[in-house]
Amino acid sequence: MTDDLDKLRAGLKAAPPAPEADAKARALRLAMENFDRVQESADRTRPMSEPARPAGILTGVRAMLARLTTRGALAATASIAVLGVGVALYPSLKQPGKVPVPQPMTVAEKPDTKAEEARRKTAAAPVAAPQESEAIAATGAAVRAEPVIEAQPAPAPLPAQDAAVGRLFADSADEGALAQVAPRSLAPLDAVSTLPRASTEAYPEAAPNPLKITAEEPVSTFSIDTDTASYAVVRSSLTNGFLPPKEAVRVEEMVNYFPYTYPAPEAGEAPFRASVSLFQTPWNADTQLLRIGLQGALPAIEDRPPLNLVFLIDNSGSMEDANKLPLLKQSFRLMLGQLRPEDRVAIVTYAGSAGRVLDATPASDQTTILAALDRLGAGGSTAGAEGLELAYATAEGMDTEGHVTRVLLATDGDFNVGVSDPDDLKDMIAAKRESGIYLSVLGFGRGNLDDATMQALAQNGNGTAAYVDTLSEAQKVLVDQLSGALFPIADDVKIQVEFNPAAVAEYRLIGYETRALAREDFNNDKVDAGEIGAGHQVTALYEITPVGSPAQLSDPLRYAAPAAHGTPEELGFLKLRYKAPGAAVSQLIETPIPVTPGEADTDARFAAAIAGMGQLLSEPKYLGDWGWDQAIALAGGAKGEDPFGYRAEAVQLMRLAGSLSH
Repeated sequence: MTDDLDKLRAGLKAAPPAPEADAKARALRLAMENFDRVQESADRTRPMSEPARPAGILTGVRAMLARLTTRGALAATASIAVLGVGVALYPSLKQPGKVPVPQPMTVAEKPDTKAEEARRKTAAAPVAAPQESEAIAATGAAVRAEPVIEAQPAPAPLPAQDAAVGRLFADSADEGALAQVAPRSLAPLDAVSTLPRASTEAYPEAAPNPLKITAEEPVSTFSIDTDTASYAVVRSSLTNGFLPPKEAVRVEEMVNYFPYTYPAPEAGEAPFRASVSLFQTPWNADTQLLRIGLQGALPAIEDRPPLNLVFLIDNSGSMEDANKLPLLKQSFRLMLGQLRPEDRVAIVTYAGSAGRVLDATPASDQTTILAALDRLGAGGSTAGAEGLELAYATAEGMDTEGHVTRVLLATDGDFNVGVSDPDDLKDMIAAKRESGIYLSVLGFGRGNLDDATMQALAQNGNGTAAYVDTLSEAQKVLVDQLSGALFPIADDVKIQVEFNPAAVAEYRLIGYETRALAREDFNNDKVDAGEIGAGHQVTALYEITPVGSPAQLSDPLRYAAPAAHGTPEELGFLKLRYKAPGAAVSQLIETPIPVTPGEADTDARFAAAIAGMGQLLSEPKYLGDWGWDQAIALAGGAKGEDPFGYRAEAVQLMRLAGSLSH
């Protein structure tokens, strides 16, 4: 052994022999042939019947990562190359002065390529994850199968040589192979992919409100709505480069997304104050817009009752994307800083089954609450009904005299275990609301967003629905508007307008399709309606056609009663009903609506622009030639002070929508 080492040492010290003239070329050719054989990429004729491989940067990256999830393949290649060099050099170390050049393997020496390829594929093919190849969200990741396998740490950055090899892999890989070999550790890449994928989103089905003839149907009744989810969903769609589904557009939620300057109630008055104004319609010079605005009172922070909050968190497999559970955790972190020491928080989660991960804990103990949030991971199916049952049971155990108790559900709405039908869930929640516990819903993520279920839950749980697509939206909903989101000041608020046939020929309510009530429901205190939170605002818009206007779309009836003579003094009559929180009997507010239109203020013009935006995205039949250019000009000229930039953002979204519509 000592002799061999001595020979090796001597060989290393010896001067290198002069290379043969064509030795380098032969060595490179041999290395490439060996590389091709090891990587199974020797020249082959690609069958013309195979589908074309998708092109693009992301396809190449995914192919590279799929082949090189670990650096084992590269290590093997490097090892073979080193061994090859060693085999070539070792004889020269024993006999200095001569460097034999390795010769390529002859055809007779090559293995049976087809047999070897079949053997390798059989031995190396992994078992496909049951749900990995299902259709997934436009901005989301693949749905994980149970049990969930934790994603492995991302591999270290590749050196330049390895990156070049990775590009070779990417160029030669085909999507069929990637579907078989892509490992589960690639989930983080899927989570940020913007490749178009199938959507299973669901939205409430409601036809736009039709035009009503005042002489035939003078009374309009609906429940107020302070939800804002639709606007955030529309924004999410537009900023990702596509128009939202028409059924996702609820005009009233878009209008109510923005703050307006309405007069607040005086001390001793009702918990909210109603304001009405009448002005010319931007898209039709011969019609008018009637705006009804409600402004809720905002009590001082020290006068707010303590809160009992149950965070009901969906941590099923569909919530693993970055814009779902991770964003949810960040959002709740922001909210915790706004709670007071006397407030209490509990956490319930649900996936394949429901469980309580945090008992009632003082909001001041943020370390314990945040630790419970940080431990949450996504995986499993979605037993939403079971989670709701446990959340309500937890809330009932926390309920204390003088406290406001609320379940705050955070989900993508994808309930798939137990009760999952929106109508059945609606009945379940309707029975629970009698306990006085409020339910609010925060939606996260796209692709499998079940907006229909979330709307049904919020509307029947005496709560509101919001959609959180960014941390800035979480700031708006859970910090800036925390009081309105969590502290109710009026329950079961209903609006009824009786139009005067002598002044109004036709009218239509813009939006509120999912909040419509029968005329007789207005006086029925057993019929549920919307809630107003502390400081909340509500805006409703009617487009009306005055009697005698050329904009009237319906012909007068031959046998109709003759219209009243003279100039009417009232356009109509506004009535509102509401209950104090926890009360069983409603109270009535009445006010006449003046017939004379006025000049639209900045808020009125901006609200009209957003109403026009919503109609352009859903049903523009009443807008005539009025389009995106006019909407942009109207909104741009009515931004006002806009301290948080909400209105400026809306103008930019209109520009995107206009471009995407062409």
